Order: sequence, then C-alpha cells, then structure tokens
Amino acid sequence: MPDPAESITKNFRFDEAEARIYGGWERAGLFRADPEAPGEPFVIVIPPPNVTGNLHMGHALDNTLQDMLTRYHRMKGDNTLWMPGTDHAGIATQAVVERQLAKEGISRVELGREGFLERVWRWKEEYGGRIIGQLKRLGASCDWSRERFTMDPGLSRAVRETFCTLYEEGLLYRGDYVTNWCPSCLTAISDIEVEHEDRDDSLYHIVYEGVGGAPSLTVATTRPETLFGDTAVAVHPEDGRFPAGEFKVRVPFTGREIPVIRDPYVEREFGTGALKVTPAHDANDFRLGQRHGLPTVVCIDRRGALTAEAGPYAGLDRFEARKRILADLESRGQLAKTEPLRHAVGVCYRCRTVIEPLLSLQWFVRTAPLAEAASASVRDGRTALVPRSWERTFFDWMDNIRDWCVSRQLWWGHQIPAWYCPGCGRTHVLREDPSACPDCGGRLERDPDVLDTWFSSGLWPFSTLGWPERTPELARYYPTTVLVTGFDIIFFWVARMMMMGLKLMGDVPFRTVVLHPLVRDASGQKMSKSKGNVIDPLTVIDRFGADAFRFALASQAGTARDLKISEDRVAGCSRFVNKLWNAARFALPHLACLAGGGGPPGGGRDCARALLAAPPPPARRLPDRWIRSRLLAVTREAREALEAFAFDRYADLLYHFIWDELCDWYLELAKPPLYGDDPEARREAAANLRLVFCETLALLHPVMPFVTEELYAKIPGASGFLMASAFPEGRDAEGDPAAERSIGVLMDITRAVRTSRADFHVPPGAKVRPKVSSDRPEVAGLVAEYSPLLLKLMGAETLSTALPGEAKPRDAAEQILDWGAVWIPVAGEIDLAAEQARLAKELVELDRDIAQAEAKLRNPGYLAKAPEEVVEETRERLASLRARREGAERSLRLVAGLAEGRG
Repeated sequence: MPDPAESITKNFRFDEAEARIYGGWERAGLFRADPEAPGEPFVIVIPPPNVTGNLHMGHALDNTLQDMLTRYHRMKGDNTLWMPGTDHAGIATQAVVERQLAKEGISRVELGREGFLERVWRWKEEYGGRIIGQLKRLGASCDWSRERFTMDPGLSRAVRETFCTLYEEGLLYRGDYVTNWCPSCLTAISDIEVEHEDRDDSLYHIVYEGVGGAPSLTVATTRPETLFGDTAVAVHPEDGRFPAGEFKVRVPFTGREIPVIRDPYVEREFGTGALKVTPAHDANDFRLGQRHGLPTVVCIDRRGALTAEAGPYAGLDRFEARKRILADLESRGQLAKTEPLRHAVGVCYRCRTVIEPLLSLQWFVRTAPLAEAASASVRDGRTALVPRSWERTFFDWMDNIRDWCVSRQLWWGHQIPAWYCPGCGRTHVLREDPSACPDCGGRLERDPDVLDTWFSSGLWPFSTLGWPERTPELARYYPTTVLVTGFDIIFFWVARMMMMGLKLMGDVPFRTVVLHPLVRDASGQKMSKSKGNVIDPLTVIDRFGADAFRFALASQAGTARDLKISEDRVAGCSRFVNKLWNAARFALPHLACLAGGGGPPGGGRDCARALLAAPPPPARRLPDRWIRSRLLAVTREAREALEAFAFDRYADLLYHFIWDELCDWYLELAKPPLYGDDPEARREAAANLRLVFCETLALLHPVMPFVTEELYAKIPGASGFLMASAFPEGRDAEGDPAAERSIGVLMDITRAVRTSRADFHVPPGAKVRPKVSSDRPEVAGLVAEYSPLLLKLMGAETLSTALPGEAKPRDAAEQILDWGAVWIPVAGEIDLAAEQARLAKELVELDRDIAQAEAKLRNPGYLAKAPEEVVEETRERLASLRARREGAERSLRLVAGLAEGRG
C-alpha cells in the first residue's frame, strides 16, 4: 500500500501557499460579479476602512464574517457581489498629512488649501492602498474591480446631489447652535462622535452676590471657567428655598448683573438647586436660553482658551484658567464648598481631548423625519437586526435623535456646496459650481467647511452602485442583502445609511444587519497601545496562517458583546488545520485508484462542481453508512447556521465533525478495507472516503479557504477551484439512524471508559479490562467486530461482554447508558484511600472558592462598580466551580462505593 507520509508535505506551508492560491482566484476572475448573470442577488457592501488605516482586530473579524457569507452564497450559485472600498477619513487623514508636513517645517496654512489638498492626494495614492493588500492576506474575496473611494468622482457627485436634495426639501439648514467642539482637531463633531469616560472630578459651590438687597445664591458647577458666559441663574419654580419674585445676582469678577429665572428643567436635588445658565457653552443651557430669550456670551474660543470676556484670564487655557479662578474665588470668599464628584466627561473619539461645548454657525441635517422612517422599517420587518436584542437600543436612540451637525472645519473632505454673496446676502446651494451670484451677478464666497465623513459613508450602499445614475448595478443589487458590522457603529453609520437610503432610494439599504461582538484581549479588556495588549492581525497571520486566525474569530462570533482573542486560541485553531492536513496525508494516497473520476478537463466553475456533483458511490459497510448519515446532518446544520448568521455554531459544528467523527473514528474504521486484499472493497471504501473528504472541504471552505483549496487541488480527479464548486446540499436523500445508533454504541463504550479513567485518576499506562452489559444482541456483535479498534482508542487490555444475568463486579465503576452499561474495574488500579482524601480536599477548596464568588455576586457595590465584563467573568467562574464540584462529589461517591465493595 502507499505510504501516506510521502503523498504531500508534512505540514501546510501557508506562508507560501496563501499568496499563490489567492493569485489564482484573482486571475480566474472568481471574485467578479455580473449583474447580467442569473441567480438570486446576494450583496454585501464592505464597511469602508479608513484610507489611513492598517488592519486591526475589528477589521479582521468584520471581514472574516463577510467573506464567509460571500463564499457560501457564491458556492450556492447566488449572483454574489461583495463591494469593496475605502473611506477618506477626514479628521484622521488630515492629521496624518499635517504631522508629515510638521516634520518638514511646513504648515497647511503656508501651503494654502489647494496645495495642501494636492499633498493629501499624493499621500493617498502612495499609502492609501495598504489596507486593501492586508485584506487580501486575510482572504477577502471582494470584487476588487469595483473598488470605490468616498471621494472619487462618482461618489462626490452623489454627495452633492444628496446635500442639494436635503436642502431643497428643508431637511438641511445652517444655524447657530451649541456643538461639540474639539480644541485639538479644531472642528465640530457630532453627538455620537463624543465618547464618555467616567472621571473623578469636583463640584464647586460658587457664591453669586445678590443685587439691590436681593439674597446671594450659591450655584454648583464642574466648570467654573465658563462663569464669564453666564447670562442667568435658574431655579425650579416650585423650589421654596428661593424667594418669590424677580431679582438679580452678579457674575463673580465681572460684576455683570444677570436675572434669576424659573424653569422646571432644573433638578432641585442636584447641587444647591441653583443652576448657572451658560447658553454659549452648554447645549441644554442653549435651549433654556432660547425659551427665556437670554443673550449668548462666548467666553472660550476654538482653541480652548478664554476670550476677552474673561478679563484678566483671557488667553489662558481653560484648565489653567480653572485653577486660577478657583484660587481667586477662594480668596474673595466666594468658593463656598468643593466636593468630590465622579461623572461622565465627553472626549473626542479621535484624539481623546475633552470636548468644549461651543456656540458656532454650522450646517445641520433635520433628522427626526428621517429617523422616524428608519425606525418604522425595523418595526415592520423590512430590515432585521441580528441579534434582535439590539432593537431596543436602536429605537431608544432613533426616537430621541437630535439634529446632526454635518459641517467640519477641515480642508480634506467633501467641501460644502454652498456659496454666499456679500452683495445681496443670499446663500446658494448648487449642484454645479457657479461663476457669479445667480441673483445679483456679484462675487461669491464658497463655504470653507467640509462635510462629516459619515455623510458620504451614509450613501455607501447605493452611491457605490452608481447613484444618482440609474445603472444596471443599482437596479440589480439594491437593496443589498446583509450588512455585517460591529455594534459600536450602529448609530455612526448603520442608522445614517438607513435614513439616507429610505429618503433617496425609497427603500431600505439592506434587508438584514448583523451586529457582531467587539474584539477584546484574553481577559476581556479593550485593546490599546497604552495597555500593551494590542494583538496585530498581520503578525498572527504570519505566525499561524490566515485559516487558523479566521477560524479563531468565527468560532467566537456569537451573540455576546465581547469576543476574547489570544495567540493561544489561534494556536489551538492551527492544530485543527494540522489535524485536517494529516487526515489528507492519510486519505490522498488511498484515492489514487479513483484517478480519472473527476470533472471535464479545462478547469473553472463547471469542473469543480462536476466532482462534487458526481453520483454518490454505494455505501454497504456500516462505517460508510454512518459517516454519510452524519455528513448529511452536518451539511444541513451548517447551511442552517450560516443562513442564521450563527458563525460560532457553524465553526463548532465542523470542528467537532472533522476532529471527533471524521478523523478520530471514520478514518480508523476505514483502514481495514483500505489496507485489505479485496480490490472491490478497497475501491468502494476509497470512493466513500473521497466523497466525504471533498464535501467536508467544501463545507469548511467559507471559513478556511486556503487550506481547503490546497487540499482539494490534490484530490485525484479534481480540477478547477473548490471556491467555484457547489456548497454541499447532502447527496443522500435521507439519513441512516440505524447506522448512527450502531456507531453510537461504539462511541458510548469508548467515552464510558475514558470518563471512568478520568474520574478515578487511573494512570495513563494502566490497562483496564472493561466489560459491556446489554440485553440487545446487536451490541455483542458490534463489540466482537470492532473490539480491536475500541481497545486502541480506550487504552484497554481486553474488552468483553457480560453473560445474561451477570452482576457487576464489586470493584468496578459503572457507566449507565441507554442500551445497557459499561463496567470498568478500577479498584486495583488506584489507591482508594488516597483518592478519597484527594477528592475530599478538592471539595473543601471548591466550596471556599464558590462561597467567595457567591459573596461577590451578592454585593450590590461590586455589581454597580465593577466593569460589566468582570462581573460576567465572575458569573462564568462560579458556574465552572459548581460544575467541577458536582464532578468531584460524584467521583467521591463512586470511590467510596468501591472502597466499601472491596471491604
């Protein structure tokens, strides 16, 4: 017989194979979509990574899941399009190029707008494609011939058309409003670009002196530097602590008199019950000021320094000013009290600078009517969120949405198509650049600001397909089928695409939104450079290969909020790749007798489909009947899991089928006929082995594309690409329950012996002598026929069947099963007294650990203050401890019973 070790290399050389295989797919045009081709459309648009970016763990998970779905639907025969592209990333890209200029001793102001934009485009052409190459290393099978960029001409036209349409319909306006201003990035950002961090701070009680004999008021604030912008103090109308009637107080340092107003917005329980009102530096105060007709005073500028309104503090940074103001208030006797306060502080999502609420003139989208339509599309089922648990969060945010500030004080981005005429004072929002004012013929000045990056990203599902033109792609592929993304951008991006798609296309942009977990480190912590826990996906791929990495991600992509990854976990998945490879090293030499049984010559989709669609061989032997039945069940379950976006279930299913059933059992059961003297039996066994192996590779291909393609190419008779083959549907009409029950008996016997060996700590080298007891005649026949294999798998010396009516030996452990029992004599293999003592000690330690975990989970303070992932880890640990205790208690009872029997 052939030597399996000589048929293929010892290990999968992924470092050489991946680029070669990927290049073959690209050259064959297997990623390309054709709107004229038949098949049900299946469409995914990639969440466009920033052009500045490198592949990180979030990208890796996101694109692994998208690629799994794309490959699966392509193999199903669907007309599949995975649309790729990158985002211009306004703030991030401008910052990168400005840092580059700073090293050269140049500022963007010196270059001027046109010169700076030229430098950014040059940088984009040189460095902007890095992440595309990195996605290819991961195995992403996008249609790269359709790659788009959010600032390419087609998408730029779509942005301008959208802006003009919204403006014309009164859904986009310009106005003064308090926005979230970043003093470092020097631009406004939207509400959802503000991240909140819990910080230890102070609440300062400041005395405002009364005017004309009126009582002084003490207000509580965390931001004393904004007092120069105060234009009122507000109290609740039903708060009896404050005198009735109108009166005024003076702003400290300035002496400016401001009114005391009454408004139910004020929380009587917070601080002193008196609220300083600073309309230019707080969004709530701005709305309060509008209700009461209050003026606005800007006391902090765009760089975070105090303005001339602050008198002697003008020009100081806001935090330095705070220190001096507090010291001066204390010396004047106007700092009544300082108390500690832990509260959420808003920071810029990009640079982590504390946000400064600032009154400024900005462009806004009127979002309420758009959000109402998007919410309705989820409520009526036109778009489904997976998992559905995110619906409540989605509705809460959409139902309370505020207008979206879309202008940014940057140069890199889509410049706002609005022009202002100094002559007649008119504003013109136009689809084409004007040469003069359409009304008076005068000179025009264009708005210098650009649009929020998410404005153009919100058009991605249809602008990439050619909108506003009515292209064949738009007609064929919109709405898209599914969007796969992290739950952290459900409001940044998902909601905005839904609002824009419904408004401009009249239909939802996607039928399903799959929200996957966020990737954390092994302990559940967010990855960050400061913590030193960042795992580089490219380093992981270099070390373990893309297949192992993809499988590690997919195997945890369930409904939890966090996905914990570590190199140890990827290493475990690389062992799974090796297991599959070693199975092939055994199987492939035995398939030589089937050479020539593949598809037609020439390669391509039809050839690949021919081998996998060939009539199934007969299955007369019990092992072949069993594995074919199990393959049918696994095929159906794998399809169901992928259709339901249960990526973790799909991966777990195939892992256990390949490792536990195909490799550990079927290959062992196939050896007798494969190594036997009967050529017909050998050919039938080889034919079944090829069928099972080919279909298993096809089932696994969506998540492990490289190793499965490499192995498929080595199968005698195979041609074309596995990627272009049909995803298995199950060649057998129905399963074989009888065969599954019979092999199940063999598995039960093996598991029973292994469990008893583990429960009683039987030394690995000890040869036990199990006995099978059953009143079913077929069990004895199975034991007789397969005992050589069972002895090998169990590490047993003998295996026998009990006589009718025979009683269990007193020194044997017993495993009760559906069809009978297995008796495992273990008393002679272990020190029963020592084992009882060990188990009793283990129970004491487990009880102590369980009590500690239970005490933590009963502590309200721990539940309130500990991070959610830490509390969840405690719950998981408690469940594990209880399971271990149950096992130890069971083992102790069994050992005690054996000791009593021996006595």
